[in-house]
Amino acid sequence: MALVEAREVNGSDLISALHLSQQAPAILGHNPANASVTSSTSSADTAEEYGRIEQLFLACLRTGDDKSAHACLDRLSHRFGLANERVMGLRGLYEEATAKDNSALEKCLEEYEKVLSENPVNVPIMKRRVALLRSLNRSPDAIAALIQLLDAVPTDAEAWCELADLYQAQGLGAQAIFSLEEALLIAPNAWNIHARLGELLYVCTSSAESDAPRLAGKSVQHFCRSIELCDDYLRGYYGLVLASSHMLEKEYAHEKFPEAVTASKSILAQLKRLGLQKMGDIVRSRSVDDQHWASSRSELIAAKELLNRFEKSRS
Repeated sequence: MALVEAREVNGSDLISALHLSQQAPAILGHNPANASVTSSTSSADTAEEYGRIEQLFLACLRTGDDKSAHACLDRLSHRFGLANERVMGLRGLYEEATAKDNSALEKCLEEYEKVLSENPVNVPIMKRRVALLRSLNRSPDAIAALIQLLDAVPTDAEAWCELADLYQAQGLGAQAIFSLEEALLIAPNAWNIHARLGELLYVCTSSAESDAPRLAGKSVQHFCRSIELCDDYLRGYYGLVLASSHMLEKEYAHEKFPEAVTASKSILAQLKRLGLQKMGDIVRSRSVDDQHWASSRSELIAAKELLNRFEKSRS
């Protein structure tokens, strides 16, 4: 699901996209555009071939090779037809990526609205509309479009996460929490969503004093679940340290708030120590690994700063 801007890249994604886009002449050269539409449509090789062309299309857009991206799009359009919903979504993505200004983007949006007036459940176009509305900073409209999308496809976990992000940006914490909880019903073992929900619950403790102990306790629970599912998930340990420390500082322990979903002080202290220990191990191992450093530099820097903060507080 492409709910991000076409040109948005970072770290290892950019490196991978550059590597793939450089292969465009070779890949497209071995797949002539006038190949028969009916050739080998059921073979595994054909499915892999067109999947590779789609990945190449996305990589070329990300790296600014619009000419090769257009060639890929022509290949896909020739094979599957202009009326194919997936091809329509990719064509919309191309038009967005090559738009010169907001006026051109508004024209893309008008085209999406026209398509949806004819077929209200064209999911690729619905997703492109959400991404475009968000890139135009029309958050209320993007929320409405996402709700419409989820009415049609309620099992899209990524769409629920996107909705949560938009709600949080609008200061609607309760709605954002609900959206992430819906996402977890669909993907209960997604450790990144558990950590994201833990972060959101942790943030909401500052604006919900009467409910803060319960929210903080649930935050710790979701961070624990995230590292249970992925035992080297740095973001999960980072959140666990913050949330458990917060509960200890505020004395949100079971003895004081038995009605809340909280843990004892001793368990919270153990969780905090575990989080700091694992964070230190992960930071040390990944700081000497160039590939890990390039892909998660900001997270490693943040983790180092948190470790240093606790080290200074002990000295």
